[in-house]
Order: sequence, then structure tokens, then C-alpha cells
Amino acid sequence: MNLNLQKPIVFFDLETTGINTLADRIVEIAILKIHPDGEEEMECRRLNPEIAIPASASEVHGIYDDDVKDCPTFKQIAKHLYQFLEGCDIGGFNSNKFDIPLLAEEFLRADIDFEMRDRRFVDVQNIFHKMEPRTLSAAYRFYCKKELDGAHGAEADTRATFEILKAQLERYDTLENDIAFLSNFSALKRNVDFVGRIIYNDNDEEVFNFGKYKGVKVEDVLNRDMGYYSWIMNGDFSLYTKKVLMEIKLRKFGGKK
Repeated sequence: MNLNLQKPIVFFDLETTGINTLADRIVEIAILKIHPDGEEEMECRRLNPEIAIPASASEVHGIYDDDVKDCPTFKQIAKHLYQFLEGCDIGGFNSNKFDIPLLAEEFLRADIDFEMRDRRFVDVQNIFHKMEPRTLSAAYRFYCKKELDGAHGAEADTRATFEILKAQLERYDTLENDIAFLSNFSALKRNVDFVGRIIYNDNDEEVFNFGKYKGVKVEDVLNRDMGYYSWIMNGDFSLYTKKVLMEIKLRKFGGKK
């Protein structure tokens, strides 16, 4: 089965130094671009994370400090990766919660503005968990009737994710072969930022999704408690969350402090 595409979609997977989207770094990235005509392009690169790879992470993906000491840093190839992703929807396995937020942080550290707008995000894991709760290897076995050789290698996991999505479309009549539908179906929340600190409510208004103002419109909070804005901007929040919050403030108040 071919995906019904109006524009390219990329499936990607990251191997990292850990699971903290704010502090950890990418050590391997694989990106599989699928064009509307079915043409495929694959990019797979190992990266020097510029920090030590913990032994616990290396035991999972098999990448050690010596393996990447001479590899480029993310910043050195960020422009190329951004151009490869430009104009594409994005798919992955647990990507909405982990891979996309971490990738966005890496781009922002490289001074590249990675936008959510005009993209759709298809999280194959969320579709899987709604249909048949399993792991990636079990999902591959369940849907594709094959064993996943090279699990926890970025390229193997990326190709498996793409194959699983096609198998899901063939298996479930309720799924539509349409990226907009799959994006909505695989989303757990309608995020404004990547990590879901700010989300859209039923009226398409930005609201906070955490803390004492959970469920409250961001603009209303900024109207009555600008200290909350300062607390977030100076706190341990993702760069993209801060960027989104600043854009809402500028839209509401212009350059006023």
C-alpha cells in the first residue's frame, strides 16, 4: 500500500544520550522521506553529542563515545537536516512525546527556528496503543509478521515505523489513508508547543496544560500575572515552549513589558 500524500512525509528516529528532551543530545538520526509519487530518500547520520554518552544509553543503542568522537555535531549539519525536512509532514514512533521535542531543542540550539505550523505529525505508536498496545518490536511482529533485526538502531527503527503505518492502514478499515486524519488520530493532545505545556482548548485558544493555571487561557494569565511569564522564561522549560509563549505575548501586547 502507498500512502496517500499531498506533500512529502518524513519518518525519523533518534538515538540519544538519554530521555531528557531538555538536557540530552542526539547521537544518531535516521530520516526516511517519502514523496507523493512513492520515491524514498534516506538520511542516516551519527553525531558527536559534545557530551559523554552514559553507559546505560550505550547499552541500549550500542553507540559509544569513541564511535562518534570524529563525527559532526548537530549544529554542523543542522542546516542540511532542516532543508531535508522543509515542507514535510513528520511521522515517528513515540515521536510526538520524545523525538520531535528533542529535535526541536537541537535546532533551536543551532539557531534554526523549527516550526510546528503547517506540519502534521503522525505518531505511529499512539495509533498502535489505541489499537493494539505493544512495543515497537512487538508491533513489527504483529503487523508485518517479521522480526525486527537491529532494534534500537535508528535506521532499522525508522524503516520499521514506516512499514507498520502502512500495515495499520491495511488492517483497520476505520483508519483513513490521509495524513491529516492520521495526525489527528495519533495526537493525544492538540499541542501548541512540542512538549504539550501549552495546548489548544475546544475553542482553538491557547491554554496552559500544567501548574496552577492549567486550563486557563494564556492571554488571560498574561493579563493578570506577568510574573508567571517571567518565571517560565527564566525557568527549566524547553526553548520551544519559551518561543511559543513569547510569540503569544508579542501578539497580545506587542513590545510592552
